[in-house]
Amino acid sequence: METFKPYYEELVSLTLTYAPKVLLAVFTLIIGFKIISFIISVLSKQFERVNVDVTLRPFVLNLIGWFLKIMLIISAASMIGVETTSFVAMLGAAGLAVGLALQGSLSNFAGGVLILILRPYKVGDLVKTQGEFGRVEEIQIFTTILVTPDNKKAIIPNGAIANGEIINFSEKGLIRVDLVMGIAYDADIRKAKEVLLKVMADHPLVVDDPAPFVGVLELADSSVNLAVRPHTHPDQYWDVYFDIYEQGKIALDDNKITIPFPQVDVHMKPEK
Repeated sequence: METFKPYYEELVSLTLTYAPKVLLAVFTLIIGFKIISFIISVLSKQFERVNVDVTLRPFVLNLIGWFLKIMLIISAASMIGVETTSFVAMLGAAGLAVGLALQGSLSNFAGGVLILILRPYKVGDLVKTQGEFGRVEEIQIFTTILVTPDNKKAIIPNGAIANGEIINFSEKGLIRVDLVMGIAYDADIRKAKEVLLKVMADHPLVVDDPAPFVGVLELADSSVNLAVRPHTHPDQYWDVYFDIYEQGKIALDDNKITIPFPQVDVHMKPEK
């Protein structure tokens, strides 16, 4: 026991010296994180009150939150006795190592910054990117969240979006619905165009400007394919898409205009 006595006394001394500092640092972290959450909540309400762009809000709030948390951790470390300059240098070295290991994440962060600066889309827009189609629900620091038409959440890295193709269907305010309807070769093309134009003109979600269009798209193997082109608002795309197909088919049937289907004529030659 005499051998371990100096170590025991040293342990007691260190405990008495650093235990209050550690407890104070832990207490500071707990209270600090709660205060930061409160600050972020207040800022969020303030941003909403002054109508800060909904695309910018979550990004800025996340940045502020991370900055305050890093400052809090540095302050807590200084309470224990870690020199701030040494701690900052250590964080810098650790940040460099983590940055090299997480180059993809840094690329996503840079992509998020570019998206907010260049504004190719904003929250609420209907977009197609990286093979996903949906409405932008949120732009975060590293990712963009889309909600697809079948109500699935697509989480896409900002780096890939910033370096890829982005199709924004909401930017211009209107979107064209591209439909194809086939009629028989012996059908009256002028009558079919008249019928389909009336269907679009009568639809409450189809806008008058640009005017709906119907034209011959293709002379296919068994049908004359007509391009049917109504315009509508992006939110109403699928309503118009399904309605015009359904109502167009009914209207063509009512006017005795046949929509053909592939057929094969088989000719039997009599044996000699």
